[in-house]
Amino acid sequence: MTRKRRADALENRDRIVAGARAAFGAGGLDVPTRAVARTAGVGVATVYRHFPSRGELVDAVLDELVAGCERDLRAAVGQADPRAGLELVVRGFAGRRVAAGGLGEVLLRRFPAQRADHAAQLDALVARAVRAGVVRDGLTVRDVRAGLMGIAGVGAVPEAATRLTEVVLAGILA
Repeated sequence: MTRKRRADALENRDRIVAGARAAFGAGGLDVPTRAVARTAGVGVATVYRHFPSRGELVDAVLDELVAGCERDLRAAVGQADPRAGLELVVRGFAGRRVAAGGLGEVLLRRFPAQRADHAAQLDALVARAVRAGVVRDGLTVRDVRAGLMGIAGVGAVPEAATRLTEVVLAGILA
């Protein structure tokens, strides 16, 4: 028999994941559990009750970041206007990269199946944008990926990521 989780327990779990995302993003994966608990506004025991191992906590944070990417890509592909969809992808990527902070490098090394799916969705979106004529002549998905890689490279510096996002969009869009 499975038990339904209490609302306060679910709220604590969400606070812990958000706190861990912020703490790991600022200080990397070696941030002590006490710092995660403090950032989340819960006790250390509460963190361990929800996530008995550090690996489970890291996985929960990374899963949340990947799920956000998937939601953004689905929303972008679903846009009637491929220009708006492409802007959504680039801005969403930049926002997630800034929020991920020190986790960005970990994300690049994990989730190969999801990355392949995301790449296929980006390919389809860029192809649609090219057909619609809303991007610069000769633009390829490799160009868009290069722009995203540049944003990823400066993502830990929010001001730089914001500025580079605008430059990338100006270079992509017609």
